[in-house]
Amino acid sequence: MTQIQFNNALLSLRDKLHYYALSLTSDSERADDLLQETMLKALTYRDKFRQNTNFKAWIYTIMKNTFINDYRRNVKTRNTFDDSNNDFHLLFSKDKVYPSPDSFYSTKEIHKSIDALDEEYRIPFTMFLDGYKYKEIADKLDLPLGTVKSRIFFTRKKLEKSLHEYSNN
Repeated sequence: MTQIQFNNALLSLRDKLHYYALSLTSDSERADDLLQETMLKALTYRDKFRQNTNFKAWIYTIMKNTFINDYRRNVKTRNTFDDSNNDFHLLFSKDKVYPSPDSFYSTKEIHKSIDALDEEYRIPFTMFLDGYKYKEIADKLDLPLGTVKSRIFFTRKKLEKSLHEYSNN
């Protein structure tokens, strides 16, 4: 398949992909983002497509996997600092945010503690908070997987120690 044929096939699926993205996200803006990311990945990894295979299935699989990875990344990021078992947050509306006056102070202290870390610990940890997987961090930083895992583990321990006053709130 030539590049022009590939591009035409991709563009011909755009509307159907958009509907599929809407069914996955239930939000038009997120669907647009998912569609854009899917098309970018398809163009980037064009060389991975095998001739005489189902092009439509290949593109839909890219979209589904992108959606799943983004969802997992978002869930992991939301739950990074929440290891409590209380359901207090379920009592309040999810549409509104009710920050406590000292939450701004807490957030500032957390960021200050993270920024104070040595670069070898701070970079993998912030990448992990941004949703990267251990393997992705290891590849990006050219480090062994075990090193990345241990640095993130030790960073958590350091932050627990330096932020102990916030962990019981």
